[in-house]
Amino acid sequence: MNPHKKISQLNQLRRLAKKPKELRLAAESWRSAFQILIATILSARTRDETTIPIAEKLFKKYPNAKSLSKAPLSAIQKIIRPVNFYKNKSKNISNCAKDIVKNYNSKVPEDINELIKLPGVGRKTANVFLSEVGYDSIGVDTHVSHISQKIGWTKNKNPKKIEEDLKKLFPKRYWAKINLTLVRFGKTHTNKKEKDDLINQVKKVKQSCKT
Repeated sequence: MNPHKKISQLNQLRRLAKKPKELRLAAESWRSAFQILIATILSARTRDETTIPIAEKLFKKYPNAKSLSKAPLSAIQKIIRPVNFYKNKSKNISNCAKDIVKNYNSKVPEDINELIKLPGVGRKTANVFLSEVGYDSIGVDTHVSHISQKIGWTKNKNPKKIEEDLKKLFPKRYWAKINLTLVRFGKTHTNKKEKDDLINQVKKVKQSCKT
């Protein structure tokens, strides 16, 4: 597969999506690595439009790992009730904060093998977090999975294998852009037929000299 053509396709998807100032994603624009991680955990199976204001409310009261680790579970549940699976997420973010304080000196680890040890943190969440704090990582969620398969970047359905395929296909400097681009594209075009038609058009995009 020609990586230059795939980069052109990625750039076209970016042009077809809303800009960051028009569409904020749940992992973006927080004050600390801890807040990025917790917001990303909260966003699982929940719309970013719901997650962001709830996370803002949570961080206003519990801005860091130490304060959240001491928060009563009932207080956390009351704040994050609007997000899906709020009871499980309350336990996860409470225990996650406690582990970060106890085992990592209140600093979020920046290694995927350590991150996935934390409650509520799977590989996708870990990779989204790492890309947001400056590492070359690819978080594979439903948007990335669907679009990558539809456009022909992968034939796999397993998220780990999709991640591996994309890492082989794209130069490392593009890895952190993939999740952001595909999620924004997916959230911009919510009509399935419109989305699939646009993806089919992007499939035909040829290599650009500006990649």
